[in-house]
Amino acid sequence: MASVRIREAKGGDCGDILRLIRELAEFENLSDQVKISEEALRADGFGENPFYHCLVAEILPASGELLGPCVVGYGIYYFIYSTWKGRTIYLEDIYVMPEYRGQGIGSKIIKKVAEVALDKGCSQFRLAVLDWNQRAMDLYKALGAQDLTEAEGWHFFHFEGEAMRKMAGK
Repeated sequence: MASVRIREAKGGDCGDILRLIRELAEFENLSDQVKISEEALRADGFGENPFYHCLVAEILPASGELLGPCVVGYGIYYFIYSTWKGRTIYLEDIYVMPEYRGQGIGSKIIKKVAEVALDKGCSQFRLAVLDWNQRAMDLYKALGAQDLTEAEGWHFFHFEGEAMRKMAGK
């Protein structure tokens, strides 16, 4: 197995991150929903007050290989606040290219996010998964996550576009 490194993303990684975001959207059958650009990713994640943080998983070249590291996965996370529990980290996306799955790369990304959460004083680590992605759910449960839909009946909602403008009176 090739050597894998999980590291904080840099602004120069935004092209690879966008490529992987598009792959994830295709995997989730939601390709038409990707509207983000490389420029927006750079501005929103690598400015003075970033809206998100990102880890990338890269395969390191073997000794003597001419190619540089290859980004094969990512995890985008940010901090939220629970009125019951306080500081919380939310993993928005985690994705590993299909040909690199089953090598523990996803687990390494998740464990690194957990490490960041603890270093920042977070009491919770949250994420969501589509109901048909049993492989991911099994991984999260194996790592100790609790399914809040099963345990507490939570449903997640979002507002966007016209619904937001209507509520805001704009």
